[in-house]
Amino acid sequence: MTVTVVVGNPKPASRTLDAGVRVARALRPEVEPQVIDLVTLGPGLLGWGDPAVAAAARAVAESELVVFASPTFKATFTGLLKLFLEQFDGGTGLAGVVTVPVMLGAGPAHALAPDLLLKPVLVEIGGTAALPGLYLADRSFAEDGVIEDYARRWAPVVAALTDLPVEATNHA
Repeated sequence: MTVTVVVGNPKPASRTLDAGVRVARALRPEVEPQVIDLVTLGPGLLGWGDPAVAAAARAVAESELVVFASPTFKATFTGLLKLFLEQFDGGTGLAGVVTVPVMLGAGPAHALAPDLLLKPVLVEIGGTAALPGLYLADRSFAEDGVIEDYARRWAPVVAALTDLPVEATNHA
């Protein structure tokens, strides 16, 4: 099982990174997630063909579970994350990948942003977005219990989606 956290915060080693890792560990505690902090990819995200960006995209596409984490910025996810998501082919780029949209914000005004803004993009590029998005208060997520409650409800779904043998999905 490969679990990856993609962090779209323009600040390195951010609270967004911490939150994304916490969500990934709560959903699959037996697996240490790989982290891709997009800010470290720099200007390579502005085009196609950068080896580091290609390697990061390949790692995401080969993962079974990916938590996409972004702060709420101008009422949506960051441009940094959007630049990375542009690296994936429409409809197939994340085929077979269970995706979890996570966004952080200062208050409840944008609580629907993960489902209304980030999730449709993940679906457009082929991700399996069976779980609801998760919106976290950026100042209290580490101790408010929201991540733990989310994981109690949704970890069994993640396990079912990621542990299903390929043969069981072939109805031919």
